[in-house]
Amino acid sequence: MSVPASEVVRSDFDPFSPAARADPYGIYAELRAAAPAIRLTKYDIWAVPRFAEVKTIFGDHVNFSNAGGAGLANHFKEEPWRPPSIVLEADPPLHTRTRAVLARILSPGAMRRLADDFKAKAATLVDGLVERGSFDAISDLAEVFPVSVFPDALGIDQEGRENFLTYGAMVFAGFGPENDYFRELMAQAPRVLPWVAARCQREALRPGSFGAQVYEAADAGEISAEEAQLLVRSMLSAGLDTTISAIGMALYTLARHPDQWTLLVADPSLARAAFDETLRFDSPAPFVFRTTPHETEIAGVRIGQHEKVLLLLASANRDDTRWEQADRFDITRRLSGHVGFGVGIHGCVGQMVARLEAEAVIAALAARAKQIEITGDVALRDSTGLRALSTMPVRVTLK
Repeated sequence: MSVPASEVVRSDFDPFSPAARADPYGIYAELRAAAPAIRLTKYDIWAVPRFAEVKTIFGDHVNFSNAGGAGLANHFKEEPWRPPSIVLEADPPLHTRTRAVLARILSPGAMRRLADDFKAKAATLVDGLVERGSFDAISDLAEVFPVSVFPDALGIDQEGRENFLTYGAMVFAGFGPENDYFRELMAQAPRVLPWVAARCQREALRPGSFGAQVYEAADAGEISAEEAQLLVRSMLSAGLDTTISAIGMALYTLARHPDQWTLLVADPSLARAAFDETLRFDSPAPFVFRTTPHETEIAGVRIGQHEKVLLLLASANRDDTRWEQADRFDITRRLSGHVGFGVGIHGCVGQMVARLEAEAVIAALAARAKQIEITGDVALRDSTGLRALSTMPVRVTLK
């Protein structure tokens, strides 16, 4: 039975506001209690706060399309500021082709070949930081490690890699309404975007690398040469800033729960479980968008054609109908099924790389630091697309 239009729940909640990014979990609980789909009046969009409906929508690309854009901008109604991702912002059959290429390149076997190198580089970086005693967990660690290892795997040289930080921030800061942070980043676009595009060309990529393998797929006729360049760029767009943010939020969460850090120090093999629990407990990517290609419904609530639907992943991951003691952070939790990486055909194809990087960093730090303590003000980035930190000063006590 459909919900009458007069009974649709409306809210003035602004998911992109600094206040919402700072602490959204109280309002998330209120939204979950209110309805399965809620009209956000400030932006005239829908929000879905509950786990069950979020998971259902993830599994239904026919009624909830990715081609309408990953952010607030509606690609069915307006031109995007950048070429859409041919993975994140595409539906089958294009998405089927591009994802198949990435899934083969980013295979479990490929991850096993990367693991030892990631662990060794994480240990070297962490050793230098913990010997100092104090450092910034974001600018000295969470930002440094992914930029040092992921472009290597893609086959990109070392020169100018600081541009990747700007580019990644630019992509996700554009997911919500424009703000000063986004405009400041976009002022660098004339320099950064051509630089990134050049690094995604075949001749810029090391033979045998992930990026080179994408072009080999083009040679085999699986994708076009133009799609190959866009696919390498999509790997950069999706594979750096989200991982940086996730590692930063993981360190932030673990530092605020010293009892859980103690468990991790006693058993560093819990590093991967700890990372997944941080994704559930405080998701760095708190939401994703879908767009309706035609009229449909969510749990009886009618949704019109070309409507933007905001899936509140961070809310779904705290849904107490799915998780026992959902607001408790527990790295020994029997965890499966969180939606921090998405679910279904659009689930994050690079999640194994992200897990590998985060596990390497967390395990290396737990192997050296008996305690980790936040020693100053922690600042959030003013990004409308991520819940990400810009600074977190810490002090560590050696084992």
